[in-house]
Amino acid sequence: MGQWAVRALRTVLVMVLAGTVFVQAGMLWVLVSGSDPEDGSLPLTPLRVIVIVGMVLGQVILVSVWRLVTMVRRGTVFSHAAFRYVDTVIGAIVAVSLLWFAVTALNAPGQRADPGVTVIMGGIGLAILGVALIVYVLRMLLTQAVARDAEAAQMQAELDTVI
Repeated sequence: MGQWAVRALRTVLVMVLAGTVFVQAGMLWVLVSGSDPEDGSLPLTPLRVIVIVGMVLGQVILVSVWRLVTMVRRGTVFSHAAFRYVDTVIGAIVAVSLLWFAVTALNAPGQRADPGVTVIMGGIGLAILGVALIVYVLRMLLTQAVARDAEAAQMQAELDTVI
């Protein structure tokens, strides 16, 4: 991964992290101060809590990706240490999917006249789970790469003893 790509990705990660922290602070202020009274049309407090937790999960993903990019830059990504970060990303994505299903359930009673919205929201939740599966497949590729790297190191060591 080139130096330019690493810097660009890190810039994006920092901007997204700062943005989510700013939005979280605003939402927490509204929750704590009670300055936004609910009109009863939607249960806003549970939705706000879900969004705040979802942003925390997004921040966990951002930090894990940062650590993986650092490992790529150092050339150590093909090691067992990378699995911790990849597993964290997978778990956070699955948790985000479950949060989305909770939002869908909270929104469903208001969609009795148009249940298609609930079906679409459920489909989005499945798509989020699909992203977790894609990352899991990439984890399997990382597993193969780590095994091949270890095998190559062993063969190099055997070759060094022969020479």
